Amino acid sequence: MSNSLIQILVLAGIAIFLILKLRSVLGTRDGFEKPQERVQAPQPDARRGKFEVIDGGPDRDISDHVPEGSPSANALAAMKQAEPSFSVSEFLRGARGAYEMILMAFERGDLEEVKPFLAEDVFDAFSEVVAARKARGLTVESEFGGIRELTLQEAEFDRTTREGEITIRFASELTSVTRDAEGNVVEGSKTELRRQRDVWTFARDMGANDPNWQLVATGE
Repeated sequence: MSNSLIQILVLAGIAIFLILKLRSVLGTRDGFEKPQERVQAPQPDARRGKFEVIDGGPDRDISDHVPEGSPSANALAAMKQAEPSFSVSEFLRGARGAYEMILMAFERGDLEEVKPFLAEDVFDAFSEVVAARKARGLTVESEFGGIRELTLQEAEFDRTTREGEITIRFASELTSVTRDAEGNVVEGSKTELRRQRDVWTFARDMGANDPNWQLVATGE
């Protein structure tokens, strides 16, 4: 037997040994193998722009605004039970617009357009201030500069009356100039922003046909 043939047989034996060794370490895969299933994390509901509520999990529409398990969170959950279509996030967007609309109507002294959004005692209190300004011959010129802070401070729900109350803390900026009957500036500036802080409480009977919330209390 020639040396070249012996070398070929030795190399072939080594190759067979290595193949068997690799098979014992790595194992084999025969035929069709089912792909591994991937577990996906919960995804936001693209149609509504928020997370679905998983049974037993937190309602992000509530926990994004108040501490989970707090009295306010429980009150908001009760409001949702009384009116399943109620959304805290949508309410806050509406409160943002209502704040600007009511505040500027008060500044201008024209409350009739916002009367449906004011409780009777709040409307009366605002009207007294407006009437006092007019009696002194004062006029106010204001420009809204925007809301810098909007925080849900507290929520309450009366299961008997089904009335929900939500208290919001606002911080805004505006320019405001008060002029006397002669047109002289007696307060404020057209170029200097005034910072305004308010705590407003809105109320509504949950499940009622009227979707509007009313401003029932104001503070600072």
